[in-house]
Amino acid sequence: MKRLAGLSALALIISSTSGCGWLWGEDGYFRDRGSDYLQAHSTAPMQLPPDATHVKRMDPLLPIPRNVADDTATGEFEVPRPQPLSASADVSEFTLQRSGANRWVLAQRSPAEVWPVTRQYFEDNGFRIAEERPQTGEFNTTWQRFDELSASLGQRLASTSSSPNSEVRVRVRMEPGVQRNTSEVYVVSVERPAGSSAEPDFPSTSSNTGVDALLVDELLASMNRSAEKGGSVSLLAERDFDVPSQVSLTEDGSGNPVLFLGSDLDRAWSGVGRALEQGEWRVEDINRSLGLYYINLSEKPEDKNDQPGFFSRLFGSAPSKEEREARAERYQVRLSKVGENVQVTVEKNINTVAPADVARRVLSAIQDRLG
Repeated sequence: MKRLAGLSALALIISSTSGCGWLWGEDGYFRDRGSDYLQAHSTAPMQLPPDATHVKRMDPLLPIPRNVADDTATGEFEVPRPQPLSASADVSEFTLQRSGANRWVLAQRSPAEVWPVTRQYFEDNGFRIAEERPQTGEFNTTWQRFDELSASLGQRLASTSSSPNSEVRVRVRMEPGVQRNTSEVYVVSVERPAGSSAEPDFPSTSSNTGVDALLVDELLASMNRSAEKGGSVSLLAERDFDVPSQVSLTEDGSGNPVLFLGSDLDRAWSGVGRALEQGEWRVEDINRSLGLYYINLSEKPEDKNDQPGFFSRLFGSAPSKEEREARAERYQVRLSKVGENVQVTVEKNINTVAPADVARRVLSAIQDRLG
């Protein structure tokens, strides 16, 4: 029936092309009304009854300008095409965020993409990496004097520090942002007297505000320069960033498949999301606060560049919304913190677990992409 309707519409289009004056001509239904305003004329202003009191002044909504260049123009006028909007220079993938004395970088990229760029900045400026944990998005530098860093940065840090001859150590932490595929980069430093063997702990929030603020500002500037130059992303580092230390597929006491990830919840959320996006099913929605990914096994991942053409839509080769709903296979992938691990399960809804074969198929696909 749908194909018959499509053929009828096509026949109507073809038959109308030979004599379409009634549609597009000067007197047609879809005639060009772009010059109608030339025939417009002014009318007398609205008059109020003479006995009206306490009436608010009424001004014209669309007054005619008084400085019209030529009010005797006749004939058709072609409206010029609008000029394209210029991109704002303030729009950036990396921006500075503030809350009190704390400053951090907000990146419109996933933590996995930000990790190699951030690490490279500190290495380029003379910092030596002492330990790094890509799975948790952290790395620490060794104790160094300011004069051991790059000349420009070292001198500026020394002038900012309350003790220019001290040693400094830096911790950098990357966390997933509130919005999907965004990141927040935090920098905290700690100092000790030169030559001391003390090991002061890193503060939970920035306390060495002068040094930390300068490092954040310089990191932001470096990220923006890298973005302008089309800086590349280390695929190896991106893949390793949110890969759990251990991934095991097992069963619970009722025989339902369960995937255990040796990771914190933020890294597990990022890794599972990446695995699902690279999979063969569509992620229709997410709920970060509940730790849920909503997937549809009957639909392929959305490809915005693969849109059906005019004739495909006309002849009904693309399934209708009703047909897609009828064949939908919707499930939800739930992430839950269990001790030091994260448990991943598949459910039909909040009260019903997914069939074992479906759950095993989904969890196995996630496991393969995290391994």
